[in-house]
Amino acid sequence: MTIIDMLQQSLFLTLLGMGVVFAFLIILIVCMTLSHKVMHALKLDQEPVEQQKPSAAPAAAGQDGAVIAAIAAAIREKQS
Repeated sequence: MTIIDMLQQSLFLTLLGMGVVFAFLIILIVCMTLSHKVMHALKLDQEPVEQQKPSAAPAAAGQDGAVIAAIAAAIREKQS
């Protein structure tokens, strides 16, 4: 087997391997898109209302004022 034959075979195997990976990625994208559409059509992508967790924003709202006051005090102290 000459060097030209080996280079041709390696190029063929490289392109074949890259083609297999590319085909797999295309199939993976198609499957993910289809599963997203099915989940969305069946409304399986939404949590039921009774199981939704309350947001943490109201609990942290009282702490926001204290943080803002501490930052403002630090800025005033730094400026003087």
